[in-house]
Amino acid sequence: MTHEQMEPYFFLVEEGEEGERIDRYLAEQEEGWSRSQIQTWLKEERVTVNGAKVKANYRLSGGDQISLQIPPPTELQVEPEAIPLEIIYEDRDLVVVNKPRGMVVHPAPGNFSGTLVNALLYHCKDLSGINGILRPGIVHRIDKETSGLLVVAKSDRAHLGLMAQLKEHAMERSYLAVVNGHFPHRLGTVDAPIGRDPKDRKKMAVVLSGKRAVTHFSVLEEMPKHTLLRCRLETGRTHQIRVHMSYIGHPIVGDPKYGKGENYGMEGQALHAATLGFNHPVTGKSLHFEVPLPEDMEKLLERLRSM
Repeated sequence: MTHEQMEPYFFLVEEGEEGERIDRYLAEQEEGWSRSQIQTWLKEERVTVNGAKVKANYRLSGGDQISLQIPPPTELQVEPEAIPLEIIYEDRDLVVVNKPRGMVVHPAPGNFSGTLVNALLYHCKDLSGINGILRPGIVHRIDKETSGLLVVAKSDRAHLGLMAQLKEHAMERSYLAVVNGHFPHRLGTVDAPIGRDPKDRKKMAVVLSGKRAVTHFSVLEEMPKHTLLRCRLETGRTHQIRVHMSYIGHPIVGDPKYGKGENYGMEGQALHAATLGFNHPVTGKSLHFEVPLPEDMEKLLERLRSM
């Protein structure tokens, strides 16, 4: 198998991740990657750190640049699909979309069609190839049952520039969330590390060995038993807002994984990526986007206000 036949993944080791074994680190980056699979890829010399081959017991240093090349599923070809998209902004380098709740961002086992990537390939024709055939153009993700704003790269130059802003925490991202209970204060910050839940590897949790995760929140509206929050991400860990809200005792309404499961007739968790801001990676122009709550969350608020 040649490198040209492999799908590349790139990772930059951040502060606080030093000292971790590379096989453990990589296994935590994607659901479905086991340590034994990572160790096999390491033995097959499909992993490099700063351009050099390493073994499974290699200990990471801050700033290490990891490249992983895995064989793409040869039987899989991501097909463009004529799926309606709400395009908020588009130019030759990037596109900003308002993803509906229930849409998966990119193909993966169990979801090889009907994804945002399938729709974008039909709409844009060309997307950045940095993340390979399954995740072309994808710079950041939001969960299937979360709605809202995403920026997708159409050129490799834009992709690298947007990734750098994410790494530097220079991208503005805020969410609207409906959570259980009330708060004694109008503003708050959750600063608690997030990693794989040791009791359930399919979930994330606040764990001492996790990566630094910071969520700032403000109260927008109080209802009889619930609160509408604006949550701003300082870091971008998997399921960060969902985990942090559950951790402080205010799980998001309708969250099937970290909440009480009560959705009051709405499908999925009441979480919406409402604002997105960044500097254009090619022109340098400051861009800011905001989209209103989707109809299902508006109806949810109406129900909760009358409880």
